[in-house]
Amino acid sequence: MPTRTIPLFLAMTFFITWGIVGFYVLAPKLASSWFGEISGSHPLFFLATWAPAIAALVLVLSHSGVAGLGRFLSRLLLWRAPAGWVVFVLIGLPLVFVSGSLIKGGPELAELPPEGAGPMVAILFMMLFLGPVEELGWRGVLQPLLQRDMAPIWAGALIGTIWGVWHLPAFYLAGTVFGGWNFLPFFMGNVVLAVLVTPLFNRTGGSLLWPMLFHWQLIVPFWPDAQPWDTGILVGVAALAVWWHRETMFTRERAVTEVIPTPARAWLRTAG
Repeated sequence: MPTRTIPLFLAMTFFITWGIVGFYVLAPKLASSWFGEISGSHPLFFLATWAPAIAALVLVLSHSGVAGLGRFLSRLLLWRAPAGWVVFVLIGLPLVFVSGSLIKGGPELAELPPEGAGPMVAILFMMLFLGPVEELGWRGVLQPLLQRDMAPIWAGALIGTIWGVWHLPAFYLAGTVFGGWNFLPFFMGNVVLAVLVTPLFNRTGGSLLWPMLFHWQLIVPFWPDAQPWDTGILVGVAALAVWWHRETMFTRERAVTEVIPTPARAWLRTAG
């Protein structure tokens, strides 16, 4: 997939998301009468969230066909990761939210609804098919293409900036969680998170599995509200990760630049 695909990927991603969300923001009564009230579980909200993945899959199919799509999706099977990153994704990220909440005097975990943990578990699995699917676009297509021309740290920062701006219309959308948030801290958090996930992405050979698990941990409903302390902690963690991986974050020498693995490489990666 050529680097010139980037503008088309971004155009498709923004057109889908901003078109759907913009309709509800600019003509809420008309949109609601046609499609129903918007919410975090509305099909159109899912469609808007999946825009990066939709753009990625369409472009992969158009460039390499069904066979190429299969090799692209084989990156979901790249499960090997350094032990430190495994611990951070599975344990460290939850501790960031717990620590941030405790610093601000909040609870260790989010308060359960009157119905008990059942609805929270249902939301937990629903979230698995919401935000993490975005990574098929951000890390699946955009990151490798950007890393062909810039060092990973700048590719991560640019993706974080794009990611933050892409979310902007949702902050004017009543009926979703974004409607009650402040955009600037969220935007800064997007940049920090995109930089932080970059060395994980490159160390795993372009895995899509680990960035998706990383993303999932960010939206697990059991973790407490830790704003703004979670962002502050993550800034420190990201700075440490950049320093630790400084030999690869500031050079393109070992950066992943392949969107669609060759047949042999796809087989070797998944088999190994």
